[in-house]
Amino acid sequence: MKKPKKIDLSKTPQAFEAQLVKLGGFRLFAHKSPDEVLGDLFEQVQLSRMYGDGKTFVDLVPAKRVKRITEEYQLQRHLPDFNLQEFIARHFYVFDADTSSGYVSNPRNTPQQHINELWKVLERRNTRNKGSLLALPYPYITPGGRFREQFYWDSYFIMLGLAANDDYPMVEGMVKNFTYLIRKFGFIPSANRSYFLSRSQPPFFSHMVELLANKKGRRTTIVSYLPYLLAEHRFWTKSDFTFRLRALPEFRRVVRMPDGEILNRYFDDKQTPRPESYKEDVDATQSTDADRIRQVYVDLRAAAESGWDFSSRWLKNPQDITTIHTSDIVPVDLNCLLFHLEELIAEAYKVLFQPLLAQRFKKQANARKQAVLKYCWSEKNKFFYDYDFVKKCPAPALTIAGMFPLFTGIATPEQAESAAATLRKDLLKSGGLQTTLEDTGQQWDSPNGWAPLQWVAIKGLRRYGFDELADEVKRRWVKTNLQVYTRDYKMVEKYNVVETLGGAGGGEYPLQDGFGWTNGVLQALMLEK
Repeated sequence: MKKPKKIDLSKTPQAFEAQLVKLGGFRLFAHKSPDEVLGDLFEQVQLSRMYGDGKTFVDLVPAKRVKRITEEYQLQRHLPDFNLQEFIARHFYVFDADTSSGYVSNPRNTPQQHINELWKVLERRNTRNKGSLLALPYPYITPGGRFREQFYWDSYFIMLGLAANDDYPMVEGMVKNFTYLIRKFGFIPSANRSYFLSRSQPPFFSHMVELLANKKGRRTTIVSYLPYLLAEHRFWTKSDFTFRLRALPEFRRVVRMPDGEILNRYFDDKQTPRPESYKEDVDATQSTDADRIRQVYVDLRAAAESGWDFSSRWLKNPQDITTIHTSDIVPVDLNCLLFHLEELIAEAYKVLFQPLLAQRFKKQANARKQAVLKYCWSEKNKFFYDYDFVKKCPAPALTIAGMFPLFTGIATPEQAESAAATLRKDLLKSGGLQTTLEDTGQQWDSPNGWAPLQWVAIKGLRRYGFDELADEVKRRWVKTNLQVYTRDYKMVEKYNVVETLGGAGGGEYPLQDGFGWTNGVLQALMLEK
């Protein structure tokens, strides 16, 4: 009797998806967010603050058909002895606990040994949908703590450390997980959760492909991933007929600038509280005018798509979250990343001897570059800023996002020199680079520093020849990481770069340890030649 032919899941995504539905479909949220399928039950659990972290409930897995659970809830909720917490305990379970729970650091380990050990602790594989968790065909590295999924922009900085360790099989598997998500949903969501299917994150996919190309050959790699690079580009630049007729100044993630240029913004397609931060979003709008609540939800979600959730960068009043207006802002970092994407697509078409298509994307990249230089450079402040397209002026916040034009090569040499001087004067602290100048209690503000932004700044400085300053940023950041490790034997999500032994604060949840992108950037910096 012949053995059944083994299916290569990476080459037959349709077969893979069919297998997933067959194995686990009856208990899935399918691709709907928990708030959509659980209705009143979801709202009651989240508003009651049953769990200290709103993400806990949306990550639980239903123990039976969701429809049956909600029907039982409606029948029982008004009974005198009904206990909501007990009901949830009976009908939901934890699929994957905190990725660092049960792990104890070995004080004798060097930081590099600690990181290498943590990669295995943070590694996950799920080939079946589980509640809100979406299946992926390959193993991946999670950030750690409450973040038990393959997050989009986190993954690039995790990959840097894996690549420095020559673990390219894991890098390639994670890139292929993203191509799987692109095939399935048309874009890369924030992470493989159903409640993230309305938003993405900073588009580092082209940088991931480029990183993989360093190992597997540039020409072959960028051509093989071209269909996914194009899909990523379509997601960010998609508009409708009305916008193209110039009847609207913006549509979803696309913005028409004052002189007609096209740039992009962060956005989200829903006008409801984020499921994973439901109570926080509801509370944030308590004093908001009824006609503005939906817009606040959009802007909170858009800030989450930016990865900078939250920062004075998005607030009209840095001390008031209800003044958030993310969707009014054309972010300098986003448009620099899309410039890199367009450049790589143009290069791939050139390799394929498609000069017209190569020219088309090169033209788009050049137009985007000129628009960023025109709208985001402040000659007065000698730095790059976001642009408020509603007010038709640069946004007021000086942030480390202004280093992305150096990172992607958009800045002129003169601008790079001025930006480096501003960085040294305003953002460089004893422990590395602070994120903004504002101390607001938001986690993407001063005094916090973040690994991905240190990497962007260091690489941007080196690209323009400012090696001494880049080395100084590196020295201070690595020292901060190692000081905290020596004291606590942990790598954490973010660091206080002003008082280096003080804890980083802010945010909607406690400081997380693990931590994927901190490990990746530190590993890459310590091993770079």
